[in-house]
Amino acid sequence: MKKALSLLLAALLSSMALAGCGTGGTAAPSGSEAASSPASSAAPAETGEEKQLNIFTWDGYFPQDVQDAFTAQTGIQLNFSNFETNEEMLTKLQAANAGDYDVIVVSDYMVEIMNKLGGLLKEIDKSQVPNYENLDPAYLSKFYDPENLYTVPYGPGAPLIVYDPATCPVEIKGYADLWNPALQDSLVLIDSSRVIVGITLKTMGSGFNETDLSVLEQAKAKLMELKPNVRTLSVNNLQDVILSGEASAGFMFTSQVAMALDANPDLKVVYPEEGLGFGIDCLTVAANAPHPNNAFAFLNFLLEPETAASVSSQIYYLCPNTAAQEFLPEAYQNNAAFATPSEMLAEAEFVEDVGTELAAEYEKIWTEFKQQ
Repeated sequence: MKKALSLLLAALLSSMALAGCGTGGTAAPSGSEAASSPASSAAPAETGEEKQLNIFTWDGYFPQDVQDAFTAQTGIQLNFSNFETNEEMLTKLQAANAGDYDVIVVSDYMVEIMNKLGGLLKEIDKSQVPNYENLDPAYLSKFYDPENLYTVPYGPGAPLIVYDPATCPVEIKGYADLWNPALQDSLVLIDSSRVIVGITLKTMGSGFNETDLSVLEQAKAKLMELKPNVRTLSVNNLQDVILSGEASAGFMFTSQVAMALDANPDLKVVYPEEGLGFGIDCLTVAANAPHPNNAFAFLNFLLEPETAASVSSQIYYLCPNTAAQEFLPEAYQNNAAFATPSEMLAEAEFVEDVGTELAAEYEKIWTEFKQQ
């Protein structure tokens, strides 16, 4: 099933003219075996760099078995620093003069912003990353990196609604249903201005990248009406709020929906009738990375077919590696979080850069919402 889905996604995503919201998430528990890769292509050449690699990422985005396998094969120690938003990441990278960190996870729209700013990302030396050829072309040449100079697609997905029919008082078919007064104090939502203001705009017939200030003002008024229904706003472990019964419905990242379904198959997934957002979290290398060659060795390792399958099946995002499809476990292949209707994927939107002033307006709306 997963192999067929990947081929379908390739046809759909390669034709997308619009672009999608970046998502971060937490790693899924998995019983899959430790990642393994042929030593001939995974081990880096001696570079003269110290055996260290500094990674700046969402929490839980690199499975422990994958980390251990890389260190065992290369001797390179992985050092992790975490952030909760792309904006936080950008601020810290700028403060470090694009140094301190080596590999950085960056969502699609932020890659576009960083490239406009310039001097923050290093071009990927593909001679050191021969496994780049394993990537599915459907996830390449996107608006944020049209020449594929700076990014390796790592975590593609579409945020979805999930609810517990045993506790949710209403049937949910789309974003608009989240405003139902029957859901008071029952929702868990992604803490993201562009995503949640975006779905509010979708209920109004607009899109994630609205630039008309009068429309944004209307979206603000409507968003404020949602606040009584919201119990939890966060980016991490949203699935736990549903599984514990603390909330009966939620709008969350692909990985979190998939984890919730693994734990409770009776949950219902909703592919919102108003349309989807779609996003790709990417691996990049900082412009002044202290260990760039180690970074390229790590990227090459992650693109090994079995390693890539192990990663995707644990972080629970779509797998952008064509050569990895045959190694994906059955439970991953059969999870409904990865079965979004093809016609919806064809119309899905990326969150794009709307400029500094408008981005600030989205943030202002979101701040007022959270403070209400």
